Amino acid sequence: MASEAVRADGDWLALREPADATARAGELVDALVRHLPPDRPLVVHDLGCGTGSMVRWLAPRLPGPQRWVLHDRDRDLLDLVATYPLPLSGDGTAVTVETRPGDITRLRPEGLRHADLLTASALLDMMTAAELARFVTGCVGAGCPVLVTLSVVGRVELGPPDPLDGDLADAFNAHQRRATPTGVLLGPDASAAAVAGLRAADLDVTVRPSPWRLGSDHRRLAAAWLTGWVDAAVEQRSDLAAEAESYTRRRLAQAAAGTLTVTVHHEDLLAVP
Repeated sequence: MASEAVRADGDWLALREPADATARAGELVDALVRHLPPDRPLVVHDLGCGTGSMVRWLAPRLPGPQRWVLHDRDRDLLDLVATYPLPLSGDGTAVTVETRPGDITRLRPEGLRHADLLTASALLDMMTAAELARFVTGCVGAGCPVLVTLSVVGRVELGPPDPLDGDLADAFNAHQRRATPTGVLLGPDASAAAVAGLRAADLDVTVRPSPWRLGSDHRRLAAAWLTGWVDAAVEQRSDLAAEAESYTRRRLAQAAAGTLTVTVHHEDLLAVP
């Protein structure tokens, strides 16, 4: 995953993209469409876009021509957007993409002017409270629907059970809430904080679960997720290191054999003015 929560890796994002696509709550898209303008091309801003997985998932589910503006502070990830083919919209019309580097928590109102939709994915847990507050303020100020997917909520389930699962999960969640040079990260508390902030601004917010369910068809992803999960837990609690080494060997063997199951719980939210 990422040693610092503020940066993601392109290979990791590519590996997780199919699981993300399966997990997202498609029913929120059905509700979203009713709040979009039907008579002109859509302008969609994707905040913290990574390599553009959201446009590849969502654009084909929305009708009509679309112009996507992809924002991310990581220029290397933005450079990867062009290496993926552009999708068509739900009715086969054109989708165009523009990339804009910058800190999405410091976007000024003019940066989101004329937006019909704001989106973000797997983003909120990497924010501090101050960053999330600025993000919510920007979303509210845009005056359009907001679709945020795949926010972790601090619950994972692994099978078969192992006695060390609980300690590692607690340590990982603590790592997600760690102090960084920019402040204390919200981690699994971010989704609830975003919902509260959007509702306080009088937006109508709907929340749906969007869990990853990884089994024998996701062996590489399960192994990569497990390794990052354990490494983060041990970084937070070094006293777990000795047990975690043998735990990782056991779990990776199960992943290779197709017997490891992992459920990582997330939430998606749709907020409309």
